[in-house]
Parts: sequence; structure tokens; C-alpha cells
Amino acid sequence: MTTGTTRILSELADREAIRECLYRYTRGVDRLDADMIRSAYWPEVEDTHLDFHGDAEAFIAWAFPIMGTMDQTMHMIGNVLIALHGQHADVEAYFYGYHRVTIEGGKRDVIGAGRYLDRFEKRGDEWRIIRRVVVTDWFREYPDSADWAAGLLGQRVDFGGRHPHDPSYSLLKIE
Repeated sequence: MTTGTTRILSELADREAIRECLYRYTRGVDRLDADMIRSAYWPEVEDTHLDFHGDAEAFIAWAFPIMGTMDQTMHMIGNVLIALHGQHADVEAYFYGYHRVTIEGGKRDVIGAGRYLDRFEKRGDEWRIIRRVVVTDWFREYPDSADWAAGLLGQRVDFGGRHPHDPSYSLLKIE
């Protein structure tokens, strides 16, 4: 299946809005920014995510205690396929999630990868997720984590933080 360039050009703004919504979600999860996550989901979203199934507020209540115990997290989005159907879109987006966690008193790195199978809905001039199914395709749990005290290649590192302390909140105007 291919999409012609003329059609992509006519759909470009909608496609970009959908990609931006995916990025808002990952930023919201990594920064523990509930409002950013809310901006990616319609309130009545149906999200099926590992052991979780529920709406936007229930997802935040479920995810934040888990993510809040992690030292660092970073989610990356790639391979985004978008099929527009009027006011709806079917979107498959690959993800990688990098997590530094404390388990049994020691630091470990955990990487999860898979796909977000999303149904987007456009209301007015805005695209958000109305249904999400998370499919895990790969993961790896390492028995340890790097010694971050030495810094990156011996250089001091200023790590990112959570909402509102991460530098992006004072340096950038992202809403």
C-alpha cells in the first residue's frame, strides 16, 4: 500500500498534527506532566497499556506512581504510519522506552519497545487519541546500569528532570 504525493500534500497539516500529538504524549510521560498527557488524549480515551485499561485520568493515576519511581525515562517515536479517514485516523507508531530503575536496592536499565496502535479523532481543528492499544514487541532488562557518577565520557552531566523542574519548562515555550 502506498500513498500518492498529491494526497500526502493535501493531508500534510493533519499528518503533522498527529505526529505532534504522539510527541506530546511521550514528553508528558517522561516529564510526568499530566496536562501534556491530557493534551494528547481525548478525556474518554480507551487505553490498553500492559496491565492497564481505562481513560486518560485513570491512565495518569496508574502510570505516574510507576514512572515516578524511575530515575530517568526516555521514550522515542519512530516509523509512524498514518491512514486518514475524514475525521478519524488509524496510526501505528513504533516506540522505544528507556528506563533507569531501582530494583532490590540496585540500579538497572530496562528497555521496552513496541507499537502504539492508535485511533485518532479530529474535533474542530485538533487531533487527539481516542483509542490506544499498546503492543510490546521487544524488551530487555539489564542486571545493572552504568555508573552515572563519573559523567558522560568523564564530563559533568546535567540530567533532565520532571515537571516543572526540567530545563525545558523554563527555556522553551511548549504547550
